[in-house]
Amino acid sequence: MKTAVCIVFLMLIFLSGCAQKVAIRALEPAAVDRIADTKKITLTYFENDRVGLSDKIEANLAGFRLDNKKYFTIVSRKDFNKILNEQKLQNSGLVDPGDAVTVGNIIGAQAIISGRVSQPTLQDSYFYESRVRCADKKCESLQYYNVRCMKRVAGLAAEIRIVDVQKGDIIFADTLSKGATYKHCSDDSMALPSKEMAAHSLANGIADDFTYKLTPHYRHFDVELLEDPDIDYTDTQEKLLEVALKYIEQNRFAKAEKLLIDLIDATNQKSYVPFYNLGVIKEAQGNYQEAKEYYGYADDLMVEPVEQINAAVLRIDRLIAKREKSMEQINR
Repeated sequence: MKTAVCIVFLMLIFLSGCAQKVAIRALEPAAVDRIADTKKITLTYFENDRVGLSDKIEANLAGFRLDNKKYFTIVSRKDFNKILNEQKLQNSGLVDPGDAVTVGNIIGAQAIISGRVSQPTLQDSYFYESRVRCADKKCESLQYYNVRCMKRVAGLAAEIRIVDVQKGDIIFADTLSKGATYKHCSDDSMALPSKEMAAHSLANGIADDFTYKLTPHYRHFDVELLEDPDIDYTDTQEKLLEVALKYIEQNRFAKAEKLLIDLIDATNQKSYVPFYNLGVIKEAQGNYQEAKEYYGYADDLMVEPVEQINAAVLRIDRLIAKREKSMEQINR
């Protein structure tokens, strides 16, 4: 009983020490910048593609939307091999830049994605894990024993290339790989995937990673609020901060903003806490320039370094730059 009480007490201390946070959604640019100039894309049938990787990539790119707006236009690849044959060009999986210009102009694509898929790998190994169970019905003693287990390690890699049809050069060329580890023991019901199942799952992962490289996307993270006064607050000022934080927790940002502005006035603009928390609200709303101003005010009032404010001042400039780059890519 005493042990249980102690655990509950420690949990309460832990929970009380967790700072309140606000969820932020920030726009990040595509890693492959030049793809923004060639959004009209076709894909070849990848060499040795028994896992349907090219189909998965095509589906991802065709279905990708940013803020409900379609990002890529996919040109049908049905006639791709026919055109290669007609033009007496070789298809070794990875399309030659010179051939891409010829084929791309015929089918009306700005870029061609081609690839070569490696053979999936699968390696099994065996080991033992220890277990414990009651040795009698009353569980007055324990029995230790071992069970036999199998570990299955699967891997898949694909060489992928993107060629710019207009310029006749390579936009992207890299080998993407994925691996996964599975485990099954004699006393569990978890079935190990077959080589084919594992390969298809890894192909989905490669397709997702490749799509991520080509597209602007949102990154989600949490930003910590400041909950304690940095100067001597009156009871009224403490109440303003407390209630403002409650409204932020409920995503009532407009209400919280008004209370924090009242707190700034009540403290004669000498407390960095309301300035910083206002910055977090503006950052969560995507108003980065306003957030930067509030973080700047908090930074000016800070005497000793405050981790949250330092991080915010550095972070907001990066977010502004990344959003500008993302919007440039989107609007090309």
